[in-house]
Amino acid sequence: MTGVERAGSSGWTGTEPLLLGVRHHGPGSARAVRAALDAARPRVVLIEGPPEADALIPLAGDEDMRPPVALLAHAVDEPGRSAFWPLAEFSPEWVAIRWALEQRVPARFIDLPATHTLVWGSEAEGESAGDGGGRGGGGAGAPDADSDADVPVGAATGTDANADTGPDADADADADADAAPHSDVRVDPLGVLAEAAGYDDAERWWEDVVEHRGLGEGDAFAPFVVVEEAMGALREVYGSGGHDRDLVREAYMRLQVRAAQREFGGGVAVVCGAWHVPALRQKVTVAADRALVKGLPKVKVDMTWVPWTHRRLARASGYGAGIDSPGWYGHLFSAPDRPVERWMTKVAGLLRAEDRTVSSAHVIEAVRLAETLAAMRGRPLAGLGETTDAVRAVMCEGSDVPLALVHDRLIVGDVLGEVPEAAPAVPLQRDLARLQRRLRLKPEALERELELDLRKEADAGRSRLLHRLRLLGVAWGEQVVSRGSTGTFRETWRLRWEPELSVRVAEAGVWGTTVLAAATAKAEADAMAAQGLADVTALAERCLLAELPDALPAVMRILADRAALDADVGHLAQALPALVRSLRYGDVRGTDTGALAEVAAGLAERIFVGLPPACAALDTDAAEEMRRHVDAVHTAVGLLGEAPAAGHGDLRGRWHAVLRVLSARDTVPGVIGGRAVRLLLDDGQLAQDEAARLMGLVLSPGTPPRDAAAWIEGFVGGGGGGMLLVHDERLLGLVDGWLTGVPAEAFTDVLPLLRRTFSAYEPGVRRTLGELARRGPGQRGSAAAVGSGIPGFGAGLDVERADAVLPVVRLLLGLDGAGEEDSAELAGVA
Repeated sequence: MTGVERAGSSGWTGTEPLLLGVRHHGPGSARAVRAALDAARPRVVLIEGPPEADALIPLAGDEDMRPPVALLAHAVDEPGRSAFWPLAEFSPEWVAIRWALEQRVPARFIDLPATHTLVWGSEAEGESAGDGGGRGGGGAGAPDADSDADVPVGAATGTDANADTGPDADADADADADAAPHSDVRVDPLGVLAEAAGYDDAERWWEDVVEHRGLGEGDAFAPFVVVEEAMGALREVYGSGGHDRDLVREAYMRLQVRAAQREFGGGVAVVCGAWHVPALRQKVTVAADRALVKGLPKVKVDMTWVPWTHRRLARASGYGAGIDSPGWYGHLFSAPDRPVERWMTKVAGLLRAEDRTVSSAHVIEAVRLAETLAAMRGRPLAGLGETTDAVRAVMCEGSDVPLALVHDRLIVGDVLGEVPEAAPAVPLQRDLARLQRRLRLKPEALERELELDLRKEADAGRSRLLHRLRLLGVAWGEQVVSRGSTGTFRETWRLRWEPELSVRVAEAGVWGTTVLAAATAKAEADAMAAQGLADVTALAERCLLAELPDALPAVMRILADRAALDADVGHLAQALPALVRSLRYGDVRGTDTGALAEVAAGLAERIFVGLPPACAALDTDAAEEMRRHVDAVHTAVGLLGEAPAAGHGDLRGRWHAVLRVLSARDTVPGVIGGRAVRLLLDDGQLAQDEAARLMGLVLSPGTPPRDAAAWIEGFVGGGGGGMLLVHDERLLGLVDGWLTGVPAEAFTDVLPLLRRTFSAYEPGVRRTLGELARRGPGQRGSAAAVGSGIPGFGAGLDVERADAVLPVVRLLLGLDGAGEEDSAELAGVA
């Protein structure tokens, strides 16, 4: 007879430990635990979890503590070596903690200490991080399928896999499948019990026998007797499932239970995964248990509470707990009665908020359909499957699109827990929390976009914080392309707070006690460790965005040194664009970019000297890469010319001279020569007649077809190349005449180059070019017949058509009150 069985309906005697085997994150188990504790009134409550968290238990009663939350353990000297123990409102462990605090009963954690679990995995598993913990999927949780979850490989080796107090699947069961013939049971123990009961779905079986049977009513201890018997039968057949760690954990828990019995003279209640109950009931000598836990590796750890999310609970790997439907489970736990009716009301409210027509009649009909489905399927109460089917049919009209919203917002949910300010935290975390409050940038589990106008002080502060956090590796926000403006004074961020960011903050704490100090130190260290010149220039850009005035001089010194020593034109060309982009942020952010402009101009000068020799004798791939460098440098010089550095003169003029050299040299690959001619033409440094002459020379019969095709690719490839041919009949005629004269044996060599060039054009441009080629030269119509000097355009100004667009031009230029003089000037421009 077990201690629970001896208690029976007459009450618990207290002589034997009251072992309450639970399903982690199970609302039915949570209700049963609360009922059993109310009936037993133990003197002490022992809970499966890391003993280092005992000092944090009182914080669970703080009015500012709102689950879901998690215990976070990390190595003091290596914060990235960490593990989490998530707890939701419907977790039996959380219910036990809250009951103990309300009844002023001591509560303690009794699982293997985190000081061992964080380091054990790296030594026992040979530093194999697996997939971040190797968390298998087991539906919404097993009675205790955590087995090794508190000692995750990923957490022990720095990948921060979840070590929660009850994942729904064995952390390493898949990895150890070969070690034990029945290790699949460890992945989903409920599956074996469900199969024995004739169910093909373990989740549905658990709902029928536990969630829908009113656990906690009548005999408060009866559910745990049944669960213990079932787990005992499984352990007899499958043992520990091939996991030696379970044996060590259970030995440590037995030692803690014995110590509590001696201290309190009995009256000990234990809340743990049901899988462990048979082992804790087993009679083993103290010496044998101590021998198992002796000599375990250890590391110094810190622990605290951190916010968690329902979305993280719904993930079966990494940090997740493997619960498919935390929102639904939270509803079952909190609904005092009529859970189906209350759930349908929630769904209707959500759909109405999304402008879908859902009436009270829809709610009534959905409830009836769910109950009918449950009766037809032989279930005592409608479960998630029946309610989902009813919502799809009645409220969503058979569509899965609105149903996906219900799943995301309600079945899973975007709930983000909160922890009190009194919770232990590294100084950097406290400074971050202070900045979040001051800038009104509250962490949220739901992804949202944030538009910032850097001309406003509050938005500029938010931008600085987000850029500094990204530099520290805390990716709270991701910068995206702004839809409203392309100006440098606007930024768009996509924000979502993930629980593991707490680990990243702890890791970044080694760089400083404030966000500013830590980001500055991290930037200087990254500059010293940067491998290439482009890495340093990218870091300089990030320092400007994050406004790190103390870090920028050190980064610039390293940048100048690297630039002076690097003779590779490709490296210099890669570095220049990022450097010049950084200059654009000086005005709106008020940053002194004089030193940056000086280095950028010096870099450009060295590129001008080294580029022509570097473009000689290149193969096809190298020539294409160099062509991209030429484009990047051209754009950078255009920006740099707007804010030239002192002593560097006319950079644009010298760059145009370099392009002329590239366009005239026979040793330069055609794709680079053609691009040089095109860039000169776009900048107005080359007349169209001269461009046509150069193209005619290249496309002459003396040039190999493949080289000519490469030149065409460089000249008309990229943005605007198609329109250039559309509006310049001579260029189009040259290309058309050359293409029709390519010998048949060479055509297959040139075709891939031409296809790559012309396939990049917009469909409308390709269609226009095809029509022009079909008509032939000189057949473009009246526009081409009038000799204007510019092929494709008329000879003079059509005043009537120009007057029609003047009001729009005035509106765009902000000249609504323009007088006759302004109108005449605009007409001339038009």
